[in-house]
Amino acid sequence: MFLWNMRLNQPEDGSISTRDTNLKAFLAKAGIDGRVADASLTLDAVLQRWRRRVSKQELGHSALKALELKDELDLAQLDVLVAIRAPLNEFGADQQQETMVSTIAERLRIDPSRASRLVSELIERGYARRAVSQQDARRTIVELSDKGEAVVDAVRRFKFLVMGEFLSGWSEEEIATFIPLMERFSAWTDESAQVGPDRFTEEVAEIVAHMRETASG
Repeated sequence: MFLWNMRLNQPEDGSISTRDTNLKAFLAKAGIDGRVADASLTLDAVLQRWRRRVSKQELGHSALKALELKDELDLAQLDVLVAIRAPLNEFGADQQQETMVSTIAERLRIDPSRASRLVSELIERGYARRAVSQQDARRTIVELSDKGEAVVDAVRRFKFLVMGEFLSGWSEEEIATFIPLMERFSAWTDESAQVGPDRFTEEVAEIVAHMRETASG
C-alpha cells in the first residue's frame, strides 16, 4: 500500500495543481501508474529540499569550525583530503588503489585541473605530499601527510558522532529498511541519465515538441 503525503504537491489553498494534473496525465499515457507518479512527485520534492540543504554542507562547516580548522581549510580542500584517504565505507574497493590526481578527480567527479590545483594547495600547506608509485616508478601519486591524516580522522570522528546521535533515535527496523533502499536509489541515480533518451524515445520527442510549441507562444 502506498501512503504518500500529497500535501507536498498541493498549493496552499489545497486545490490540485493543474500543472501536476497535466503532468500525471502525461505519465499515465507513458504507462506510469498514478500512485507511482504521486510517489515520484513527493520523493522529488523531498530530494530537492535535501539537495539544497546538503549543498550548503552545514555539517562540513560545523566540523571545520568545531575543530578550529575554518581558517586553514575550506570544504573543497577537505573533500580532497577525504578523497586521498578514500575511506572504505565511502569508496569501497577503490580505496585499495594508489591515488593520483586523476583518481581524486574521478572520486569527487570534478575537473582534473581543479583537482590538480586543490592538491597543490594542500601540498603547499603541508596536508599532503607527492610520492613515487610502488607499482610504476614513472607515476606520481598523492598521499596524506601526518597532518592531513590527523585532519581526516578528526573530521570523520566529528561527522559520525553527530550522525550517530541522530540515528540513535531510529529503530533497528527503520535503519535496516532505510539503508538498502537508499543504496538502491543512489545506484539508480548513477544510471538515470541514460534512462530517458534510451527508454522513452517517443515521450522525449513529445516533450521537446510541446516545449517548443509553448515557448513560441
